[in-house]
Amino acid sequence: MITVRSTNAWPELPLAEWKDTCDTLHRWTQIIGKIKLALTPQVNHWWNCTLHVTPHGLTTYAMYYNNRLLEIEFDFISHLMLFETADNPTKRIALRPCSVAEFYQEVMATLRSLGISVAIWTTPVEIPERTPFERDNKHKSYDPEYVQRFWRILAQTNRVFSEFRSRFIGKVSPVHFFWGSFDFAVTRFSGRPAPTHPGAPYVARYVMIEAYSHEVSSCGFWPGGGAVNEPAFYAYSYPEPQGFKQYPIQPKEAFCQMQMGEFLLPYDVVRTADSPDDVLMAFLQSSYEAAATCGKWNRNALERQ
Repeated sequence: MITVRSTNAWPELPLAEWKDTCDTLHRWTQIIGKIKLALTPQVNHWWNCTLHVTPHGLTTYAMYYNNRLLEIEFDFISHLMLFETADNPTKRIALRPCSVAEFYQEVMATLRSLGISVAIWTTPVEIPERTPFERDNKHKSYDPEYVQRFWRILAQTNRVFSEFRSRFIGKVSPVHFFWGSFDFAVTRFSGRPAPTHPGAPYVARYVMIEAYSHEVSSCGFWPGGGAVNEPAFYAYSYPEPQGFKQYPIQPKEAFCQMQMGEFLLPYDVVRTADSPDDVLMAFLQSSYEAAATCGKWNRNALERQ
C-alpha cells in the first residue's frame, strides 16, 4: 500500500508532469463509471453514472445489484480501489502502475468474487484513442503524488462549486465528476428546452441529445488536454446566446477560447491568488451572468434572493 499525504489545498498540477498518469486514470475511471451506468437507472442528463468526491477520493455511491448494495471507491490517500457490499468484507485492489487491461481484469475478477456479474461496453468514449480496455497495454502509469494532487483540487473545487450551486433555486445538477470527458462540473438550467444537440466526436449522438436537452449554463474544472494543455476552469452555455462571448468576465485573467467556444480561467490564477475562493467564485458568477443575461433567463425566479 502506498500512502502519500499532501497538505496544500490548491497544489500545482502541470499536465506535462503527469500526462501519462492522467491518461491511464481517465480510462480507469471510465471502467468504473461504465459499471455504475450498468447498475443504476437512468436519470436526466446521465447524472446517474457520475462519480462524486469523498474524503479520500472518488466514489460511485451506493448501487444495487439485484437487491444487494455495492459501492466502488477510488481511495487516493491509501491508493486503493475499494469494493464494499453489505454482506462481504471489503475487497481491495492496489492502485499502482499497471496497464488498463490488467486493471480491467482485476476489477471484473473482484466483482465476480463478490457474486456480481456486470457486462460493459469496453471501448473508451470521448477520446480519440479508443483501444478497448481489455487490450490496452499502452496506458500503465500511476504517479500517486499527482493523482492525489488532482483529487485535492477536486475536493476544494467541490466546496466552492457547492456554495455556487446553493445560490440557484432552479433546476441544477449535482456537483459531480464526468468520467467520459474527465472533468468536474455543475450545471444550471433555464427551464426551457434546447435545440437538438448536433453531437460531439467520439460519443454517441443520443448521449449528447439527452445531456443537452434543455438550456444550460455549465462550469467545471479539467486537467487540460487538446486545445488547452494546462489545467483550467471553464464555463459555457448551450445554446450559446448572442453576445455571450463578448460579455465581460471576471477575473481579468479569464478569457474566451474561441476554438472551444468557452470561457477559461487558468487554474494557476486561482491557485496563486490571495483568495482562491473569491477568484473562482467571480469566474463562476460572471460566466453564469453572461449566459443568463444574454439568454434572457428569468433570473428573479431562478436565483436565491
